[in-house]
This record gives sequence, C-alpha cells and structure tokens, in this order.
Amino acid sequence: MASLSLSKQLSSLFLVISMVGMLGTFINIVGVDGATSSSSSSSSSTWCVARSDATTQALQTALDYACGAGADCSPLQSTGLCYLPNTIQAHASYAFNSYYQRKAMAPGSCDFSGTSTIAQTDPSYGSCVYPSSASVFEKQNY
Repeated sequence: MASLSLSKQLSSLFLVISMVGMLGTFINIVGVDGATSSSSSSSSSTWCVARSDATTQALQTALDYACGAGADCSPLQSTGLCYLPNTIQAHASYAFNSYYQRKAMAPGSCDFSGTSTIAQTDPSYGSCVYPSSASVFEKQNY
C-alpha cells in the first residue's frame, strides 16, 4: 500500500483543521442544544463582520484598507490564532471587527463600502476570539 505524499498529508490536515474551525463557529453560534448560547451573544455587544454576499474583490479591497488603517491583522498571519480558515471572508470579518472595535464602534466604522454588517452574535471560534470592546482587544489573540 503506497503512502500519501507529504503534500497530500498536509492538504488533508488543512482540510480537517478548516472543518474543525467551521464546526467550532457553528457550535459557538447555535450552542450544543441548538439554541443560541448565552456566551455567544449579548444584546449589549456587537461585532462587525463581512457580508456573505460581498464579492471576493470587494472584500480584499476592504481588508487591505482595514489592515492599513488601524486594524490589528497580526492574528491573521500564518502563525496567528485566526489564520484558519484561510478565507477572504474569515480574514475580512476579523479585520473589520478589529477596526470597528478600535474606533470604539463609532457610527460608520463598520461599513467598508457596503461589504460589512453589524452582528449581535459573537463570531469567535476555537482559539480565535473576536473582541467586543476596545478595552479587551489589547488582551486577545497574542
């Protein structure tokens, strides 16, 4: 029986890690019993996330802007806690929220040319924590 090449093994590992990350997001959003968990949403907390209908090109442009205009994008680097899943949607959501929180959730700080929206459900997953206020931001994802 032939063994898998290192490349195929790494591809398989990445797929499993990505799937676990997505599952973690689902569990954080709906909770174990199917109802929104109290730890994943709060009427007083908001997050800025990428719109699901935004184009890849528009998200990339907005992501570049957010990272250059004050968002902390270091958790999105290949060694960061929010690198996986390595998708434009996930990376843009983290960067948009970072910018939004650092601007103290000011009106207009979650727009990014229409590619983002305000969420009241915590988008955090696994070890990737999306801060919900600027004060906690400095302590997360390092």
